[in-house]
Amino acid sequence: MNMPDGEGLLLAEKALNALKAMLTGGQLRAGQFVSMPDLARMVDLPLAPVREAVKRAESAGLLNVLPKRGVAVMEATPDLVREYFDLRLIFDQEGARRLVRQGEGKRLAELREIHIRLLDAARTGITASLQREAMAVDWSLHSTLSGALGNATVREIYAQNRDRISVMQHSRPLLPDRIVPAMEEHVAIIDAIIGGDEQAAAEAVRRHFEQTLRWWGIFA
Repeated sequence: MNMPDGEGLLLAEKALNALKAMLTGGQLRAGQFVSMPDLARMVDLPLAPVREAVKRAESAGLLNVLPKRGVAVMEATPDLVREYFDLRLIFDQEGARRLVRQGEGKRLAELREIHIRLLDAARTGITASLQREAMAVDWSLHSTLSGALGNATVREIYAQNRDRISVMQHSRPLLPDRIVPAMEEHVAIIDAIIGGDEQAAAEAVRRHFEQTLRWWGIFA
């Protein structure tokens, strides 16, 4: 098998970044089929680096290669939803505990203010821009929790898992009536961490996990 040369690797990396952006941004949706020529046109790059990017995306669990046909974006099946959110729960709970143990609760004060502002806005009316902001704020807390572990391996695994969850989330857009409860659950997590209550923080993370699964129609 021929290995890509330096230029080919750079193009493959560029193709992978473009492909991931389309997957996590919703331009390519869960369960969608795309032929390789169409995919190359979408990322505006030659077929060879796109094929290499597809291999990497497949190894990350973002899509499946269908020989001589194209690619199928991963589907948001109940088993996969549970699997990926289970993984996030493990890291988030331990991250919450670490923040409490290390006395880092004050780090979350600004993030709490952002949540409160978003909550106040959501209670007066939901707009498309507010929904987009809510998704960004949602991930900001989860990234803070996992980041508290200070572990490079965890960061890599978490980033891959985040990409998979992001793909799935575009198959089921965040409903307006989920924004307020989700942000309230986040505030409960933040308050427990700021208050220095390790057990309450871990339990608040679990409650958020359970409510998120319920929104997906999965009961923990």
